[in-house]
Amino acid sequence: MSTFIDRPRYLCSLGGAISTLNALPRVITIIHAAAGCGSNLANAHNGAAGYAGSGYCSGLALPSSNVYENEIVFGGETRLAEQIEKTLEVVDGDLYFVLTGCMVEMIGDDAQGVAKQFKDQGKPVYAVDTGGFKGNSFRGYDLALQSIFRDYLEKQDEKDEKLLNLWGIVPVQDVFWKGNLKVLKTLIEKLGYRVNTFFGENETLDDLKNASRASLNIVVSDNFGIEAAKVFEEVHGVPYISIPFPIGDYGTEHFLNEVGKALGIDEIFIHKVIKSEKTRYYSYIERLADITSDIDLQRYAVVVGDSNYAQALTRYLSDDLGWLPELVIITDDNLNDEDKNVVLSRFEDYESGFKPKVIFNPHTSSVLKEINIHWPGSNGHKYYNSFSPAFILGSSFERDAADKLGASHLSVTYPVCNRVVLDRAYAGYEGALRLTEDILGALVAGR
Repeated sequence: MSTFIDRPRYLCSLGGAISTLNALPRVITIIHAAAGCGSNLANAHNGAAGYAGSGYCSGLALPSSNVYENEIVFGGETRLAEQIEKTLEVVDGDLYFVLTGCMVEMIGDDAQGVAKQFKDQGKPVYAVDTGGFKGNSFRGYDLALQSIFRDYLEKQDEKDEKLLNLWGIVPVQDVFWKGNLKVLKTLIEKLGYRVNTFFGENETLDDLKNASRASLNIVVSDNFGIEAAKVFEEVHGVPYISIPFPIGDYGTEHFLNEVGKALGIDEIFIHKVIKSEKTRYYSYIERLADITSDIDLQRYAVVVGDSNYAQALTRYLSDDLGWLPELVIITDDNLNDEDKNVVLSRFEDYESGFKPKVIFNPHTSSVLKEINIHWPGSNGHKYYNSFSPAFILGSSFERDAADKLGASHLSVTYPVCNRVVLDRAYAGYEGALRLTEDILGALVAGR
């Protein structure tokens, strides 16, 4: 028997597709769903992602068919066609995507067929079936990318050996997506390549349309965007590699080495780039040695987040910051046993020799329970292994748990409601400096 997830840390697949497409320049999303879907998802986007805002013709301004009882009984395709026609008249965009909700998929509306009627007339209208029951935000992200790669990208026989595509960082679901894409793009550019990130700064639809000219696709995830990469390879003949999301020295060095290896770059040159980045990184980190030693800022830590962030944060805490991240709670709800084994492999071979305990549990109410299991109370004993001094890296949901345990807390994974995020990044060497500032800043804030 299926169960519900207590306070999930993601939206449905429709929500993930909306946030993905809205992050592209001048792309207009048309929702074909029941009234209320759009507003509920807009509120979840804006209020839970560091106040990301709605952007151009999105948020509460998203066009929607808002189907009611009549459409549910007799079908909503006519209503959808009317909505597309009026949207093309009123909303100035370069590309229009119809996204479907649960209700219209349950009654069998053919949104792709309706969109094709407009496309056959020369209108840039596409459709993706994204009923919420298909999965979570990550699934919606992958479905949107698959449609773009299959239907929108122009086929290019000639490849550009110096052009790469990078994805796997989910807009909005990764609250720091824009900054993270910028950091990783800058790192790869130092290897002598140009990079399309699709959702980053200064990206254009022309970059996206011609992305099939790339020589390699880089997916910065073990799970998010992999199916889209397979579609890209099948349709456009561009191979892909999958690399874990990197934060800090060890994760970023692995990232650069794997990219360099896939591109056949001379190891001496790769190491030169890494050495330059490390020199700058540690020139700042070493400044913290005095305060860290003087007031003992080392902490036990709990990491709560999706599989992308959890592995990156934990390795950074252990190998870069020298903390003890003993417990990791991964909140993905859609991982099969094979996926989980891949995720678990990312917690092996730490430079520090540390071995965290990793738990897969999507339920928010279970976080405090898991912490108490790992660090049981005194049970009347004078001496016991207590969770102190402690720090919790997770979402805004973990703030209450941190307060009850007397632990410090920083919101870094979705949902983030108690911080405002603009272009901040946590990826790479540059992002790790920002993360170090934020973590240690939280510890000394009350001094």
